[in-house]
Amino acid sequence: MTSSTDERTPDERNLRRVRLRWTGRDMVFEGRPEAGGPSVIADGGSKEGLAPMQLLLVSLAGCMAVDIRMILEKSRVPLDGLEIEVVGERAPEPPRRYLRIDMICHLRGPAAEHADRVQRAIDLSRDKYCSVLHTLDPGIALDVRPAARAA
Repeated sequence: MTSSTDERTPDERNLRRVRLRWTGRDMVFEGRPEAGGPSVIADGGSKEGLAPMQLLLVSLAGCMAVDIRMILEKSRVPLDGLEIEVVGERAPEPPRRYLRIDMICHLRGPAAEHADRVQRAIDLSRDKYCSVLHTLDPGIALDVRPAARAA
């Protein structure tokens, strides 16, 4: 946590450090912030944790969810729940990168009259704020939309 008396340079404040450690079991690794804190399990075999490419999708959804929630809160749009469904299509040959990512945002709380503000929040996250998304290859086809409302 930083304070107004933070003596780090702006460049140092923009650094994020993590450490990944092999657990000694199969393809299971534990990652955490270098300074300590909660950890996450990355498992190439998807037995004890998510595979790295799944973690990437979770990171993308998490980043967009934070943005959307904050934007809706500032827009005074009620939000009782938010879940993002993500499907990533990978290339068949190495390096098997994502070619396409589809995201559907399921929101509970906003009424029909808030549809424009919900779409604006999604658009702002996608186009301006989501740092995970903007770190990915811009050639990835991306579709992000709210879930269809039940009639």
